[in-house]
Amino acid sequence: MNLSAPFIRRPVATLLLSLAILLLGGVSFGLLPVAPLPQMDFPTITVQASLPGASPQIMASSVATPLERSLGTIAGISQMNSRSSQGSTRIMIQFDLDRDINAAAREVQAAINASRELLPSGMRSMPTYAKVNPSQAPIMVLSLTSEVLDKGQLYDVASTILAQKLAQVSGVGEVQIGGSSLPAVRVALEPRLLDQYGIALDEVRQSISAANAKRPKGAVEDAERHWQVQASDQLEKAADYLPLIIRYQDGAAVRLGDVATVTDGVEDRYNSGFFNDEQAVLLVINRQTGANIIETIAGIREQLPALRAVIPASIELQVAMDRSPVITATLHEAEQTLLIAVVLVILVVFAFLGRWRAALIPALAVPVSLVGTFAVMYLLDFSLNNLSLMALIIATGLVVDDAIVVLENISRHIEAGETPMAAAFKGAREVGFTLLAMNLSLVAVFISILFMGGIVERLFREFSITLAVAIVISLLVSLTLTPMLCARWLKAETSEHRPSAMQRWGGAVQTRVLAFYARGLDWALKHSLLMLFSLLATIALNIFLFVSVPKTFMPQQDTGQLIGFIRGDDGLSFQVMQPKMEIYRRAVLADPAVDSVAGFIGGSGGINNAFMIVRLKPVTERKISSQAVISRLRETVPKVPGGRMFLMPDQDLQIGGREGRSSENEYMLLSGDLDALRKWLPPVREALRALPELTDIDAKEVEGTQQIRLVVDRDVAKRLGVDMNMITAVLNNAFSQRQISTIYDSLNQYSVVMEINPQFAQYPETLDQIQLITAEGARVPLSSFARWERSLEEDRVSHQGQFAVENIGFALAEGVSLDQATQAINNAIARVGLPTEVQGMLGGTGGAFQQTQQNQPWMILLALVVVYIVLGVLYESYIHPLTILSTLPSAGVGALLALQLMSIEFSLISLLGLFLLIGIVKKNAILMIDLALQLERQQHLSPQESIRQACLLRFRPIMMTTLAAILGALPLMFSSAEGAEMRQPLGITIVGGLVLSQLLTLYTTPVIYLYFDRLRHRVNRWRGVRTDAALETPL
Repeated sequence: MNLSAPFIRRPVATLLLSLAILLLGGVSFGLLPVAPLPQMDFPTITVQASLPGASPQIMASSVATPLERSLGTIAGISQMNSRSSQGSTRIMIQFDLDRDINAAAREVQAAINASRELLPSGMRSMPTYAKVNPSQAPIMVLSLTSEVLDKGQLYDVASTILAQKLAQVSGVGEVQIGGSSLPAVRVALEPRLLDQYGIALDEVRQSISAANAKRPKGAVEDAERHWQVQASDQLEKAADYLPLIIRYQDGAAVRLGDVATVTDGVEDRYNSGFFNDEQAVLLVINRQTGANIIETIAGIREQLPALRAVIPASIELQVAMDRSPVITATLHEAEQTLLIAVVLVILVVFAFLGRWRAALIPALAVPVSLVGTFAVMYLLDFSLNNLSLMALIIATGLVVDDAIVVLENISRHIEAGETPMAAAFKGAREVGFTLLAMNLSLVAVFISILFMGGIVERLFREFSITLAVAIVISLLVSLTLTPMLCARWLKAETSEHRPSAMQRWGGAVQTRVLAFYARGLDWALKHSLLMLFSLLATIALNIFLFVSVPKTFMPQQDTGQLIGFIRGDDGLSFQVMQPKMEIYRRAVLADPAVDSVAGFIGGSGGINNAFMIVRLKPVTERKISSQAVISRLRETVPKVPGGRMFLMPDQDLQIGGREGRSSENEYMLLSGDLDALRKWLPPVREALRALPELTDIDAKEVEGTQQIRLVVDRDVAKRLGVDMNMITAVLNNAFSQRQISTIYDSLNQYSVVMEINPQFAQYPETLDQIQLITAEGARVPLSSFARWERSLEEDRVSHQGQFAVENIGFALAEGVSLDQATQAINNAIARVGLPTEVQGMLGGTGGAFQQTQQNQPWMILLALVVVYIVLGVLYESYIHPLTILSTLPSAGVGALLALQLMSIEFSLISLLGLFLLIGIVKKNAILMIDLALQLERQQHLSPQESIRQACLLRFRPIMMTTLAAILGALPLMFSSAEGAEMRQPLGITIVGGLVLSQLLTLYTTPVIYLYFDRLRHRVNRWRGVRTDAALETPL
């Protein structure tokens, strides 16, 4: 059966169908979203709860624990982390990758509702949840600065106006604001004056709450008119609160201004942001799932003039960070690489066949295959990203193989004297099964990736399906368009035809190379044992090289951006932390490779923590990698007592969702016994710090934060009419920046914040001046029934899976791979000797690496088994698939040697290259074996003569297809612009594997074929089965 015959006879229909594929693909290309990597949705939900003034221990025990117990009953949770700090608890729940996030969100809300009765009654509101994607980095950061307005006013503009308008831009998801908080009226009470007037804190709170109300007042009307009732029931500015009467004493009014300083400030004074050298409020913008990053950022930039027009003229709105330039440059470089690959493979065809007409045929077939792939990508909601474009670049060398096999076979018949039409019918029919075997076995490799599950399947799904689709379209094109064009465009050789100089030179070179190969092939067939030994040697060498090659999870990207974390010693005040932050900020900004720095200190991260985004200059200007910039900053940034700075390159793929981590890698200690965890943290921390393979160790340095512990004499307190609720309430009033009233505005809501004057809150002795009001109205000093003492307590409490956890972040020393660091850590922990009640494990990227490393051999084995099954079905043989797969060990050796010679670590991208080699290298064996079987059946040649002739006849297409694949990957190998870190390992793996495989398999495959043929004959004789080649008709 000749599948190509109808298309050869109907050239118009064939061309129109090809044009339709081009049209659909071209339209789809413009609709595809753009992203750095495929959409990686880690179903994650965060639960946020607040109890102002509560210590981390209270938040962990009374808020986090009840919530965790309730949430822990939800099915499909893969990991649950919580972090409790002063007044706040944040729980991050990661679900299985196949869990529906919307269904999970409904169950999370139900779990929160179920825990209502177990939560403290003093919580102003129930915990809230939000769906997040921890792997998705912000796409843009805007900064607001002003020489006139304070940071509270800037935050108000950002919250009230800008965040709302930005959220309306197509593609924009969550907009977060940092660097300050909303404006507020701050009431700073003077303890001495309160004591002088005999006024308790709660009395002030009640007076303010009662005097500032915003409630419905109804309406009055008569027979003709209707009047809405309004009242001056709300105080809006600090000056309005000063004359507020707290009480009358001795006939005179005691006003709020008599006992407090009232100012217009912000809700949280332990919060500040910056952009370069200026105080700033930052707008951190994330995109919606599946949105086109480039179009979303372009839409935001289009709105900037309109946004600047609606905010006060004294505010300067600037772009502090924009991810689009690097992404655009990376994708542009990938597109250029794709074009270069197409040109190179077309030149291969011309170099071997010496005719431009012949070269133009694959020049048309390749675009149809590649452009047609865009239509399927659009239907599957794929994006244009580094991996999908790499798939198309690699596909260039693969799809041209099909056109080359058809074109070369038809050309061979034309050179033998047949007409182009007859040669097209005959040549297409001869290689039809060969193409089917080559492409189905290649598709099987990538389809097997889809069954691996986990992050590998999610990461490489688009790559695999994109490449598989391109291959299937290429198979269809090679059986339809290519033979039709050969029948119409190629010309028969005539006696009057004089070959061009290029053809004569190319023909002479090919003749000499073929003769050299024939001599080498004859030698290999005579020394078959040596060839067999070389195969066994490559298998053993594969195992050795795979074990010894340095490994990592993913190549370290240079995104032009660094993430910085500044840690202050536990117990440092916000006022002390700010100058330390300034030292680090100035040092980073002074580096010649740094373009800008933006960040904030305090807020939800804690008063002794700061975060910064460092934008680097383009790589063409700085001339060094982002990792080299970090190494230089480690040397140039001054050592600040009580502070530490950690920098890491920002990556497109974010593994792990723990908040505030300072490194991609971390080691976690877990225990149900908090005391045991505290005991074993220091020896583990010091053991890791002593390892030369690690640097930037980030772990808790002291056993707690200095705290004031109030010891209450409950008997005396009871006698005085005071209970614990009254005590905690008065302390909350005094020291928690308590929000005691709400000011309603037409655009937003603001708070009245009460505390004692910060200058009095600096000393523990202030506690002695605090008074309480009993139920009978008596005022009781706190010192009459309680004393205070200094103690050390945790400033934050973290849980994972309801176990207490401590995280130790670390970075890799220069020249150290992740697997080397992992081995060093395991050895160090073994020497420490953790007890059974304390468990240690790698987290973040290190944890993901450890999991995938264990699965890698099984992934490769699965791909081999799938290919074997497909080939066995096609050839109806148990033996021939083994012969074809015998080509793979040499490719593995070549790939691993190339990685080591180029000092490239083996990563998931390199693993992807090995999968590609499994699909590519076996094509050579299929071309040989398929023709050898045909010669045995049709011409009744001996197995040795048939395989020898098959090798010589298929030598030219084998060289052409292999060179096309090598040249298609060569631009990846030598890529040096943006995004090269992701492309280089793939190119090096493919080129190295193909080169060594080509040198060996041309000689080892015929030998293996003959050995297995003899084995087959012996087995069949033992079974009493005929062994005619005619019985071995492929499917």
